[in-house]
Amino acid sequence: MSKPITEIDDPRLVKALAHPLRIRILGVLEQRSATPKELAEILDVQLENLSYHVRTLRDFGFIKLERRRMVKGAVEHRYGMVARPRIAADVWQQLPAMVREALDAASLDQIWDVVTRAVTQDKMSRPESHMARRVARLDEQGFADMSKVVGQAVDKLVEIEKQSAQRLRKHESAEIPTVLVAMLFDAPADDSAENGGRAGGSARGRSRRRAPANIGK
Repeated sequence: MSKPITEIDDPRLVKALAHPLRIRILGVLEQRSATPKELAEILDVQLENLSYHVRTLRDFGFIKLERRRMVKGAVEHRYGMVARPRIAADVWQQLPAMVREALDAASLDQIWDVVTRAVTQDKMSRPESHMARRVARLDEQGFADMSKVVGQAVDKLVEIEKQSAQRLRKHESAEIPTVLVAMLFDAPADDSAENGGRAGGSARGRSRRRAPANIGK
């Protein structure tokens, strides 16, 4: 499949992302184009193994070949990410628990890695940056309403990013490499107990939509 995917409405496509290495590949290609050799070095995996997963992502339409050229007698292939596809809510519900867990685990591994490096490099000192955790008491309708608001916020943020990209192409401002993490999920038992089962938490502010490497639901 070579057609770019923006909305994943087929469980088979979601399963194509379930391998953690594929999520890591998308995470790199979201930021920059790369060759399989470069990806193998960045992710510290064998080139032969990585090349298989790159071909899988290409065949399913998640990434595309951007350039082909001869380097020292060999053909070099450079890939880039096509889009940030979202997993439809009904498809996510159909997936086996093992697949959902694999996707979430891969996403959280990426998030933890990015956050850890950001902290050690003092990348959270900007006054406008946000960090929040809030436990809320919701019924089914409240959860659905909050999920909708988070989704709308993510859509708006994507639009802001597109506008920024246009200004950057015109060299109207300096680029600020940024990471946004939005989360909304059922609170684990110990977290709820910690807050006495009441709404509460701390704030410098963030939220989330299901996202293996910025792939949202």
